Amino acid sequence: MRFTVGDEDTALALGSGSLPVLATPRLLAWCEAATCAALELPDGQTSVGTRVALEHVAASSVGATIEVSADVAYEDGRLRRFTVAARDVERGKVVGTGEVTRVVVDVERFLGRLG
Repeated sequence: MRFTVGDEDTALALGSGSLPVLATPRLLAWCEAATCAALELPDGQTSVGTRVALEHVAASSVGATIEVSADVAYEDGRLRRFTVAARDVERGKVVGTGEVTRVVVDVERFLGRLG
């Protein structure tokens, strides 16, 4: 998936810092979006995130194009573990790497447990 860093994606805008660079919480959201896109689930099923490990290793400025990939590293029943990587397309530089774990759930049953 590709994203362009906007003013609303910065640490300054999201309150995770004071600089106008890509915020770690936004990078994490983009990594999770890539894992969701990588799953092909039947109607009535979705996945929920259960664990994240992310290293944000380089800054990206407003206007930068960030490409995020997610690859299944482990699968066991309903559990899916992904390796994720993000790179700044123009600079050819890795900006983040990590792992995201998701569990496949039945939407109706999952929401029914919330009361």
